[in-house]
Amino acid sequence: MRKAVPAKAGDKQRQNQNGPPGGKAGQPRLYGALTKKRDEDTSTEVGEGVDEWSTSKTVVKPPDQLELTEAELKEEFTRVLTANNPHAPRNIVRYSFKERAYKPISYVDQIAIHFSLNGNMILRDSDEGRRQSLRLSNASEKAPSESSAVVSEEAEIKDEKGTEDTQAAEEEEAEGAEAAEAAEAAEAEEPPPPKVKEKKLANQFNFIERSSRTLDNPLRERASQSEPTPCKNFSANANQWEIYDAYVEELQKMEKSKEKEKPKAQIGKKEEKKRGKKLTSLELQSDDITKISNAAKIMERMVNQNIFDDIAQDFKYFEDASDEYRDHRGTLLPLWKFQYDKTKRLAVTAISWNPKYKDLFAVGYGSYDFMKQSQGMLVLYTMKNPTFPEYVFSSESGIMCLDIHNDHPHLMAVGFYDGNVAIYNFKKATSQPSYKSSAKSGKHTDPVWQVKWQKDDMDNNLNFFSVSSDGRIVSWTLVKNELVHTDVIKLSAEGTTMQGPEGLQLQTVGCGTSFDFHKKIDYLFLVGTEEGKIYKCSKCYSSQFLDVFEAHHMAVDSVSWNPYHLKIFISCSSDWTVKIWDHTIKTPMFIYDLNAAVGDVAWSPYSSTVFAAVTTDGKAHVFDLNINKYEALCTQVVVAKKKNKITHIQFNPVYPVVIIGDERGQVTCLKLSPNLRKMPKEKKGQEVKKGPEVEIAKLDKLLILVREPDGRAQGQADKAPL
Repeated sequence: MRKAVPAKAGDKQRQNQNGPPGGKAGQPRLYGALTKKRDEDTSTEVGEGVDEWSTSKTVVKPPDQLELTEAELKEEFTRVLTANNPHAPRNIVRYSFKERAYKPISYVDQIAIHFSLNGNMILRDSDEGRRQSLRLSNASEKAPSESSAVVSEEAEIKDEKGTEDTQAAEEEEAEGAEAAEAAEAAEAEEPPPPKVKEKKLANQFNFIERSSRTLDNPLRERASQSEPTPCKNFSANANQWEIYDAYVEELQKMEKSKEKEKPKAQIGKKEEKKRGKKLTSLELQSDDITKISNAAKIMERMVNQNIFDDIAQDFKYFEDASDEYRDHRGTLLPLWKFQYDKTKRLAVTAISWNPKYKDLFAVGYGSYDFMKQSQGMLVLYTMKNPTFPEYVFSSESGIMCLDIHNDHPHLMAVGFYDGNVAIYNFKKATSQPSYKSSAKSGKHTDPVWQVKWQKDDMDNNLNFFSVSSDGRIVSWTLVKNELVHTDVIKLSAEGTTMQGPEGLQLQTVGCGTSFDFHKKIDYLFLVGTEEGKIYKCSKCYSSQFLDVFEAHHMAVDSVSWNPYHLKIFISCSSDWTVKIWDHTIKTPMFIYDLNAAVGDVAWSPYSSTVFAAVTTDGKAHVFDLNINKYEALCTQVVVAKKKNKITHIQFNPVYPVVIIGDERGQVTCLKLSPNLRKMPKEKKGQEVKKGPEVEIAKLDKLLILVREPDGRAQGQADKAPL
């Protein structure tokens, strides 16, 4: 065994006890020899008294101690010692984020520490021991010169005292110094031991704590700075004559604007003057006021966004989680309600979304009660501001239909109750239409029930069609700022003749109520009539129909081609039914009875099998043929009042919302729940196919189940291009 070298703290303590640092090196060794001798003397004294203590020791037994026999004493009892801590807890529970539950911990630390002490002894062969020995040797080399000077100073001080005790101490110190010098010389003569390179072992007993640290991601800073807004300094003095001049200039601008608008709408202004109506705010706006109005409109939208923040959050993020437990059923979540004070006594007769601005939609107001006809209004709302419309246009006659141009979203075609058609331009700040038909230009003699924009003609002139109760389907073309009409076809009720004067047989005219053009085939279109028939017509033939469908028993309120499938169209009627047709087969594919007159029906833009219908009892019905072919997934009351009826419904082309209009002039926006707009689920490792081909295949799969064997053969024969 090698001797242990005491730590630094022990060396310093001994140096402080023996004297100041830097003294003679022999003093601590001499002191150690004297203390050793004293310990030996004390040990001999203690050893002599131990025998006396042991002789006087007697065994004392307690009175209740058992007296056992030798056999009982030799009997062995086995005790098993375990390393388990009896005080360690066994019911520790931790929360498992993986399983989302509290789980008991099976492993518990069983270590029980009874005593721990950090020592200050260091092995001489360790690195720290070698470093301390080197420091001591270096200090001992420097010590002789310093220690001699210190001893001489102490001797001079003690000589001044002149006592005999000091002389004896000086002699002892001199002897000790000579012995220390001799020992140092002997140590100096001994050569230092050669340094042996240590071999690093895989398993070393001296444990070294090592720490590791994960790499920190480098910090990145990204800053953006907007361009400063342009600033101008302006200063002026407001005097009485300057204010007067400003009012005069404003009046002159208003008079000029009135003079410009006189030739455009002389008739309308005369009648407005007779009725004592004031000009709308759009006509009275000047250049300065328009600048303020734009800023005020933005501020109004910001305020409304804060007021209706909860509805905006529902529109953007809310998904009804309860749909998972409804067995494919869905709901409609009411969002905003759009209403204008001047349209409370008018019914919503037409609704259309703007193809460019997906939050903007137009609403036409009129009356379906032909005994109570009054003026009409054209209003444009946006979902960004539900409290007030963006544009308001008034008309002398009630508006029955409207349509917005796909390529020119600022142009809108409108049909009136008096048989006229007109084109409104939103870019012009006037309440009057930019172009309007008249009796000279061939207007309809009965209400216009529907208008549809078509592609421009060969000369790139704007073109739209209209259908009316007078049986005429007219094409209107805008040529040199005038509307020129062309009769495409005239409806006639087959098999019904009237006795005219002098025995003439007069054929009755069919009354058109709705029509729709094919999405791909330009010349093909459908016309619904008051008699309940649907005519398949072509622009190329003005004297005959391609086909006639005995569709309904009452007036056909709406007819519409499927946006994906080229052969499928849907119709609804006041006879309570909604029917889905293949235009190559004369019998309907699906028939749905909704127990009330159906006012409108619309296909969804996101699926070929989803459509919605509204009935006069205030309910909205949403169907998905791919999920349920027999009944609606959602039937919900939208209008609660008994005297109120729903008139129209339209799907938004982008957002999962529908807008529904009623007879009280109110438009309600509702959000479809997830079950009403289900998309195919993604499977692992497979991409979900999307697009029109998938939607066509989905609808074809349903039609194969419905078609009869004869219908199948006919359908295969009709697969040739039309």
